[in-house]
Amino acid sequence: MQTKDVLESSSSIKKREKEYIPRGKPKSGRIWKEEKTKFSSIIKTRGIRLSLSKKQKLREDLKRVKEMSREIKARKQAEKETKKQRRRENLKRAEENRKKSEIVQVIKNPAKIKRMKKKQLRMIEKRDTINM
Repeated sequence: MQTKDVLESSSSIKKREKEYIPRGKPKSGRIWKEEKTKFSSIIKTRGIRLSLSKKQKLREDLKRVKEMSREIKARKQAEKETKKQRRRENLKRAEENRKKSEIVQVIKNPAKIKRMKKKQLRMIEKRDTINM
């Protein structure tokens, strides 16, 4: 009879121990299986209070950093713009040079155009002859 009581009491103790032991973090990462704690039970700290001089110094540092980053961005933007402008000028100059170096032959007889082959017609471009 005693052994039966001892066995019953030991099994009930084991059950109680299981109930009170908090579960470990599951391997699969299923967080909903973890025991939840109430938000009100979380201990909140006020954080580190800074003195006025330190706050002002931090603000000044932040302003200086922002100003420097703004200057760097503006400088990069200006460089980009100058490169774009230079590229436009180079393309314009190249186009003018190409037009200057063209070999021009004026077609006075329009019947010639009718006799031309497709390949020759593709080569023909209209130009203003007043400038030449």
